[in-house]
Amino acid sequence: MTTLPATLAMSGKIPGIDLHMHSKASDGALSPTELMHLCLERGLGRVALTDHDTVNGIAEARQAADELGIGLLPAAELSTQWTNIGVHVVAMMPEGEQSIMQDEHNPLRQMLDTLWEARSTRAYTIAERLERKGLTNALERARACAGGRLAIGRPHFAAALVEAGMVADIKMAFKRYLGAGKVGDVRLHWPEFSDVVRAIVAGGGIAVLAHPLRYELTRRRLVLLLDEFMAAGGEAVELCNGHQNDDSTRDLARLLEERQLYASVGSDFHKPGGPLAPGTFSALPRCRVAPIWTHPRLVPWIDATEASTQRIITQRQALEASYAAHQHDSTKEGDA
Repeated sequence: MTTLPATLAMSGKIPGIDLHMHSKASDGALSPTELMHLCLERGLGRVALTDHDTVNGIAEARQAADELGIGLLPAAELSTQWTNIGVHVVAMMPEGEQSIMQDEHNPLRQMLDTLWEARSTRAYTIAERLERKGLTNALERARACAGGRLAIGRPHFAAALVEAGMVADIKMAFKRYLGAGKVGDVRLHWPEFSDVVRAIVAGGGIAVLAHPLRYELTRRRLVLLLDEFMAAGGEAVELCNGHQNDDSTRDLARLLEERQLYASVGSDFHKPGGPLAPGTFSALPRCRVAPIWTHPRLVPWIDATEASTQRIITQRQALEASYAAHQHDSTKEGDA
């Protein structure tokens, strides 16, 4: 028996899979290795690492995943703008990221290079501005505060300001230096949404619209976004990303069904201790949308990871059963 349903005709939880997670290669709290170990603990046998605008964590994640028996799908979450709104698109790379990144003429590699350069340039600009305000060695301080993360952003500069004694706390750092209209408020101008989707497709990736319900669009504008996504070559949409409103998810499923788009799932996990652990997302609604794992280019990966995923899920279930039995026995002893 397969661990993944061939259709979404029966609603419910989907075990053993998470196709949207982040590591220290972008803005996550765990190294790729630590993330893979957490995925194993959570009973996940198939995962995608989707760091923002980079695949720099994939090699480390793959090594750990291979050692643990986890199937890793190389991916990245690309930043775009659509009608002045930030919209993210996941680029899945079922044939691997190596050939893409080794070809300097590959459109997806070129887009990733452009996005990462924009992030790096922004960090340098913020550092230069804060140094003029008295924060010496601003970039080095921010990197230290980033704790090994490759992507340096305003929160890390805020922590550097606190550490240097220039402000009392993070909130004050944003109020004085980094908030809207302040010296460290350096805007990033992301590429156009359709251009990014086309680059993903032309570069050999599968374009997946990330968390569409999070953009707080009217239904009319959501329809426009989906139609533009399809016109550019997009094939899948995250039907469930973390916790969502059930009614909104059902309506999104209807829109995907009408357009014959695949449905993807993921937690958007960033750090331990929050509400979204790896593998955590709302139950999928009963619908006739094809799940992303039935995409012809993902089927070989799904088939190759079936046995290991079965084993990981079984081990997780056994641990949960053992824990439940222990809790039951403890309760009986307490009542005695």
